[in-house]
Amino acid sequence: MRTASNRQLTLLRKLNRKKYRVQEQLFIVEGGRAVRQVAENQSVRIKTLFFDKTRGYQREEEWKKRAKKVEGVILDEAHFAEVSDTDTPQGVLALCHMPEEASIESISRNEGIVVALDAVQDPGNVGTIIRTASWFGARALLSGKGTVDLFHPKVVRSTAGATGTIPHLNGGLATLLQALEEDSWEVLLLNKGARSVPLASLKSRRKKTVLVVGNEGHGIDNRLMTDNRHQVEISSPSPQPPVESLNAAIATSIALYHLSN
Repeated sequence: MRTASNRQLTLLRKLNRKKYRVQEQLFIVEGGRAVRQVAENQSVRIKTLFFDKTRGYQREEEWKKRAKKVEGVILDEAHFAEVSDTDTPQGVLALCHMPEEASIESISRNEGIVVALDAVQDPGNVGTIIRTASWFGARALLSGKGTVDLFHPKVVRSTAGATGTIPHLNGGLATLLQALEEDSWEVLLLNKGARSVPLASLKSRRKKTVLVVGNEGHGIDNRLMTDNRHQVEISSPSPQPPVESLNAAIATSIALYHLSN
């Protein structure tokens, strides 16, 4: 394996910013477990593997084999720490090609559950939602305006290797939801409000369901709350729960479990 070039180091630094990820159509997956999972899923194409020389991954048989299939490059400890997004770098990262967005037509042709994110801003929440949606076999993920970039390093890290496993589409949710509704998709708004009904009370659902998850602080945009859409909530077994609401990722996980069963 050769040593990283100045050009490669510059690229890795730039990919911490969304502008350059979009421009280059590349993103970074970091950590042995996540890189291994991405490689095994074959959901995204790995361009280059980078190894911290002092950690020694490049000397292990598993990683030698992986580095034969793609470009393998060595970084010294200081440079690896510089391009890493974590406080304690794990010693291996993958430079990956960003998967193409799906079309609303291709998403609509399927049956199942589509998760739609309305201005969900916390990278950890979004990454966990992607991971959970993948686990439950969601057909697609819609990323609405104000939602954190799906390929942000912290989002990717929180997916634990699930990045790219389900089709994704960025766009205005008002337009995307309307297009799906015109093709018989039912929209459920995960929202606790005066018009909400317990999710558990919905006994029979359509084979095409969109679950909309709102912003952590403000919930779902009022403009998405049309009369033909059901507002659903996850009820607490306690008559007076000590907290106002559930974390967005936890609520999504519970809802996906219910809808999948």
